[in-house]
Amino acid sequence: QVQLVESGGGLVQAGGSLRLSCAASGHTFYSYVMGWFRQVPGKEREFVAAISRSGGRLYNVDSMKGRFTISRDNAKNTVYLQMNSLKPEDTAVYYCAASRLEYPSPQPTDFGSWGQGTQVTVSS
Repeated sequence: QVQLVESGGGLVQAGGSLRLSCAASGHTFYSYVMGWFRQVPGKEREFVAAISRSGGRLYNVDSMKGRFTISRDNAKNTVYLQMNSLKPEDTAVYYCAASRLEYPSPQPTDFGSWGQGTQVTVSS
């Protein structure tokens, strides 16, 4: 399994931006579908975005409405989540995940490796 470490979370005012990073260990990062999920206490983990090995993207359009962009740099073993126009309702712990599937999936159960999460807090 790949080891994942998120970074880049923090406190930001509404309307601001953050870029989350997820660094992966190992030499096979390029072979994984990568995803971002988020979770608030008492709620289920919510799909944010996923990206295929070749860069094909899948987004939770309803929640993110074009404000978030997922990208990956296979040379750096890193996946990113650029978050713009942040809202207080975006406050959550954001998790990076890796999947062996051939295609991006919104289902948490399709992802076998998870990071520890990074807290994002958006103040109003």
